[in-house]
Amino acid sequence: MDITLAQAETIFAAAKQKAQEIGVPMNIAIVDAGANLKAFHRMDNAWLGSVDIAIKKAKTARFFDMETGAIGKLSQPGEPLYMIEVTNGGLVSFPGGIPIKTASGEIIGAIGVSGGLVDQDHAVAAAGIASFTA
Repeated sequence: MDITLAQAETIFAAAKQKAQEIGVPMNIAIVDAGANLKAFHRMDNAWLGSVDIAIKKAKTARFFDMETGAIGKLSQPGEPLYMIEVTNGGLVSFPGGIPIKTASGEIIGAIGVSGGLVDQDHAVAAAGIASFTA
């Protein structure tokens, strides 16, 4: 099962609302279950360099079915995933990417957010996820 465009739009709306609340323009990417880009929003004045980061955060979260911040902890020197960020055409291993799960736990996609501090990116992604019900 893949995320639908209607579901992605619901997530986008909540994520964009959170970004507006904190006053940070964001790039927001949603990928489907196959890690293919489903939808993308670049808010006015969001950093151009964050477009690629947002997409890679979403893909990273889906490739490994975990939040990108968790991958970051596992990819530090001496940890089991050290250097993983150089695989798969480049991964992002800091917060802002979160898998999208149904109520039954099936992963149907992921969101990736970039444009602020990593805590802000994560908060915007988490707001989008919190709005999702399926």
